[in-house]
Amino acid sequence: MSPTFAAHDETSLPLSLLDADSLSEWLESQPARVQAWVKTSGFLAGFGTSLVLPSDSGDAAGALVGLGTKAARLRTRFALASARAALPARTFHLITDLDSDALNAELLGWLLAGYQFDRYKASARELAQLICPDSTDAFRLEAIAAGETLTRDLINTPASDMGPPDLENAARALAITHGARIAVTEGDDLLKQNFPMIHAVGRAASRAPRLIDMRWGETGPKLTLVGKGVCFDTGGLNLKPGASMGLMKKDMGGAAAVLGLASMIMALGMSVQLRVLIPAVENSVSADAFRPGDILNSRKGLTVEINNTDAEGRLVLADALALADEENPDAIISMATLTGAARVAVGPDLAPYYAQSDRSARALESAAATVQDPVWRMPFWDPYEAMIEPGIADLDNAPKGGFAGSITAALFLRRFVTETPNYLHFDMYGWQPSAAPARPQGGVGQATRALLAALPDLLKS
Repeated sequence: MSPTFAAHDETSLPLSLLDADSLSEWLESQPARVQAWVKTSGFLAGFGTSLVLPSDSGDAAGALVGLGTKAARLRTRFALASARAALPARTFHLITDLDSDALNAELLGWLLAGYQFDRYKASARELAQLICPDSTDAFRLEAIAAGETLTRDLINTPASDMGPPDLENAARALAITHGARIAVTEGDDLLKQNFPMIHAVGRAASRAPRLIDMRWGETGPKLTLVGKGVCFDTGGLNLKPGASMGLMKKDMGGAAAVLGLASMIMALGMSVQLRVLIPAVENSVSADAFRPGDILNSRKGLTVEINNTDAEGRLVLADALALADEENPDAIISMATLTGAARVAVGPDLAPYYAQSDRSARALESAAATVQDPVWRMPFWDPYEAMIEPGIADLDNAPKGGFAGSITAALFLRRFVTETPNYLHFDMYGWQPSAAPARPQGGVGQATRALLAALPDLLKS
């Protein structure tokens, strides 16, 4: 269930959000017993610290949460979220002088800190609740939290329950909720409809590959989201070692992210003509698996030499991107857990991205800073184009040498988007390796909140 704010409650307790400077000012307005309690407790408004204030009867009368220093806030996001688990399971109303952007970020963090993945194990954890301030758009924040919850749930679900048919069912459920239209091309029909690389990657699995195509909205600019839906990646015949296979349920993180973003867009009723394309496959091993050395045809007409079957994500995305490009929408955005090279370069927190348009990049980075959803621009570096040209075919899916792996993957994808100048590609991680404020260990959305905030500028003609 998606986290929500509490309903208005006359018995709610005050929760004051303070930094070191505002703490001193707040203390001066308090009675001597409160000042003594705060000082004796050693509360200094450090980042994410909390203190419950007692009433005369010994019950909770309110609480304080620390914002910490400016330097601390540069290193860690979501102070209010980090304190939520330590607060008593009561309903609070917020007292703060934060500006609207900072307040929205803290309130969203509070909601996201309420996320619990309880499909397989019921959680008995009861958390503090918060009434959203009247000055804030609670509906928007809850819609964003719902989209992020969807993304996290899809990634966290193991492949036994999140194969291509299950990913299709999740998309269908979302379509029903928001009145979207959906069509699915499955199995050998992929060959008949000219999606040969999606078919080649997924044909070895017991659950048939498919292309999910969802549309919503009749007016506004055209936006197409393409998400990598590799529901499990063994590496194919270039089989991954066991240690590298452990997190491969998250290899559909790009699909989860675009569905989460689509959920936000539709719930908020944005004026866009939205299309979501998800090639959903498993990269498995069987007698029918595609092989190193094979040359595949693509929807675009380009041939691809397979030098590593573990570089399969770019293959399924390529056919979907070619389809997206045929409509020449105002923007195409692809999201994928595509390369380990991206993680080596920027770590798990940042979402590296590639943008054809400098204007779109500026809009995205401004929005990302505002909503505390960090991204980092990477280059479409043209001199590396030769690295993805093997000679025997038009393209190489896994250039030798190991250099610039994320860039060469992005350049590969760009070859399939030739009619749409406004193309952005995200090489995301989709996983929180250790718990952080508002982000428990496990699946996580990246760049979706930044994209949502940036869309009005991204889609300007």
